[in-house]
Amino acid sequence: MKKIVLKGRIFSGHGGGARYLKLPWVKKQITEKLGFEPFLGTLNLKLSKETVERKKQLLRSSVAIKIIPEEGFCLGLCFKTLIMNKIQGAIVLPQVPGYPEDVLEVIAPVSLRKTLGVTEGDEVQLTVYLPR
Repeated sequence: MKKIVLKGRIFSGHGGGARYLKLPWVKKQITEKLGFEPFLGTLNLKLSKETVERKKQLLRSSVAIKIIPEEGFCLGLCFKTLIMNKIQGAIVLPQVPGYPEDVLEVIAPVSLRKTLGVTEGDEVQLTVYLPR
């Protein structure tokens, strides 16, 4: 399995990730497809321009784990991830028109801010596993 490393800085979102993760069909698919029940919140990371150009293209060309939407919702593309070499989780790429290219949503079975002791502006490293 191929791996890439992504780094981004934490920023506060608007709670959309938490609302998405509360949906029963989303939680069920994440649990079944990714192997963990998600903490009800995402860690938002802002990527540098170099990271966006170099790394997100690799993600797009790989086979993602898909969170199949119910009517009125968007597809979510997921990749298993090791966060800060400590916590198994995933990144979710919402397939929403106009979604910022430089943002990653990170999910895990625990509160990442609390468990890692990180806060706004801190850099977080992700090792993303890309299926062949």
